[in-house]
Order: sequence, then C-alpha cells, then structure tokens
Amino acid sequence: MWSVVKSVLAALLGVQSNQQREKDFSSNRPAAFIAVGVVITLLFVSLLFFLAIFAAR
Repeated sequence: MWSVVKSVLAALLGVQSNQQREKDFSSNRPAAFIAVGVVITLLFVSLLFFLAIFAAR
C-alpha cells in the first residue's frame, strides 16, 4: 500500500518517472490508485480550506 501512496503523491506533484508510471499502469489494482488519489486530494483540499479560514482571521 505504501508504494501506491508514494506513486500517487509523485503523480500529483508531477515528478513520477516514466518507468514507474508504466509499472503502475501494468498493475492489476486500479481501484487502489483511485481510492488513494481521492483520499489524498480530499486531504489537500481540506488543508487549503482550513489554511484559508485561518489566514482570514
């Protein structure tokens, strides 16, 4: 599972190597990548939301 998290974070930051991307696409677990991507994106948006509220005070 840690490799999925690392891969999703690298992809979101745009620093994932082509070799790793091909390895990810050849895996038989697309649901894991989708779930981790959704969770990380929601955490990021929540962080930005709370930072904006904190900065507005």
